Parts: sequence; structure tokens; C-alpha cells
Amino acid sequence: MLKLTKHSNQILKNISFELKPKQNLIILGSNGAGKSTLAKALCGISPSSVELFGKPLSSYSSKERTKLINYIPAKLEIFDEYITLNEYLDLSRLHTLLESKNLLKLLNIDALKNKPCQQLSSGEQQLTMLATAVLHNAKVTIFDEPTANLDPNKSRDIFSLLKSGLFQSKIIITHDLNLAHRLGYDVLFIKEGKVDFFESSEAFFNASNLDKYFGSSVKRVEEFLVVDL
Repeated sequence: MLKLTKHSNQILKNISFELKPKQNLIILGSNGAGKSTLAKALCGISPSSVELFGKPLSSYSSKERTKLINYIPAKLEIFDEYITLNEYLDLSRLHTLLESKNLLKLLNIDALKNKPCQQLSSGEQQLTMLATAVLHNAKVTIFDEPTANLDPNKSRDIFSLLKSGLFQSKIIITHDLNLAHRLGYDVLFIKEGKVDFFESSEAFFNASNLDKYFGSSVKRVEEFLVVDL
């Protein structure tokens, strides 16, 4: 489905990997390791040697590409101070039959529909971006820190949304180890611009790997991972 062949730039160093159809992936790594840079390379925002469904990504037209891959950044940036949440979601509706009003109710943000997007809280903006991903409905969706700025209740809602059948294939960049562990997707760990691990969730979240990548800063308590302050 998706193949990156020995991609390099100022941050990434000969990264290559392949995902099968409907395979989901978690991308982990320390700050500055190259996670967001990799995501932008995968969706063509920066030059790369990506193949998507057997063809170079660059060979698709812009319209075709919107059906195949979508990148959801870590922060919502809207420069129109008057556009409301409902208007923004209507503009984001591309390849789904789901109506914006139904999605607003599903995410429990219907009361915000007439509120300007620039006035939304950081958590509300995060939910807005998740909503646009549902309405875009690309075959592959890349989420950059989807639970950033969310309280525990909203984080649980996002987890349920990511586990639902609303998305086809997901690539999730996160520092939230509990989210990564509970989702159970294959893990790609980037270290200093290189792929240092690419295997199953079960293989990654064992004691030896937790110690290798996080040392004494993370410990496992039953089925949960916590920062040892």
C-alpha cells in the first residue's frame, strides 16, 4: 500500500519501510528525531520517494492524492477569524457520505458549531482536526499528536474514534505511550533520523525495549505505562 524507499534529507537518514493495505502504524521517537518530517515526506508535503498503491505519489494528480492520503497536523491554523466550526467542517467534507452535523453530535461538540474556529480552546481545536479527518475520508490518514492538549475524557473519546471503523488506514505520531500501547498497532521507532525499530506492538512494549528506549523514565504498572517522576 505505502512504501518509502531510502528517503534522506537534513533530518532523516536512508529511511525505508513498507505498509500493507489497511495496516495501521504508530510512529514513536524523542523530540527532534524526525517524526513530523517523516509524516510530511509520506504525504508529499516535502520531496520524497514514496509509492502509494503501487505508483509514485508524485504521479497522482492533486485530486487523486486527496482520496489516498491526508495529513492532520498537531496544531490547527486558521487565518479567517470569522469562519465557524460548522463552516470549516463543511469545507473539509471531501470523500464521505457522513454529514457534518452528525459528526458534531458524535464528537459531542454540537454546541460549538457556530463558534469561530479561532476562539476554540486548544482541546476543541484538536477535536476539530479529528473531525476534518473523518470528513476527508482518505485511504491513509496521518495524525500528528492527536491527543495533544486534551483532557482525560476527550483523550478517551479520541481513542474510541481511532479504534472505530471511521478511518481506513492510520499512521499516528505520538508521545502518548498509553495511547500507542492500547491501540496495539505496529510500531516504528525513529532514533536520530533512522528507523531503529519496526515490528509489532507486542514486541515493542516489553521490558527490555522500554528500558532501551526510555530507561528509568517509564515504568509499567499492570497494563499501563507511566512516567516515573
